[in-house]
Amino acid sequence: MKFLLLSCCAPCSCAVIKTLAEKAEDFEVVFYNPNVVPQEEYIRRRDENRRICEVYDIPFIELDYNHEKWNQAIKGLENEPERGKRCELCFYMRLKAVMEYAKTRGISCVASVLGVSRYKDLAQVNRSAHRAEEETGVKYLEIEGRKGGMQELRCRLIKDLDIYNQKYCGCQFSILKEKE
Repeated sequence: MKFLLLSCCAPCSCAVIKTLAEKAEDFEVVFYNPNVVPQEEYIRRRDENRRICEVYDIPFIELDYNHEKWNQAIKGLENEPERGKRCELCFYMRLKAVMEYAKTRGISCVASVLGVSRYKDLAQVNRSAHRAEEETGVKYLEIEGRKGGMQELRCRLIKDLDIYNQKYCGCQFSILKEKE
């Protein structure tokens, strides 16, 4: 069964991509992250994610970067804390867009690594994904990217492949919190 894997960045996706590739799963990585600023950071993350896909010979797809659309979607939630309502809406928006893209390609399943970082709430990601699943009819595959040795593999790959490991989720509001 072919599926799309929504990736936020190379550090969060590297262990999952490697593991799925070694299992010969039929998947493609989708990079859709209109939340990431500045644009130079977005480009660096995109290019690093593409490089990891090349290492494991996995197709890489980039959807449109439209930060203004993202800003409009989260309007009024700017002061929400990390793991708050802004994050939940951000996950939902990105997952729904990838699910809608999957439908145009005749692909019936989507997974993500949005909950791999310890700074994110996996249950929140999964709730957002299941909401998008109900609205699009595209099945969401829950993937565990932290347990069962995945965190250790992730750390090793970041080091071994010299992966750029950013210090914030990408959203301008997390940058502001980091500077405080």
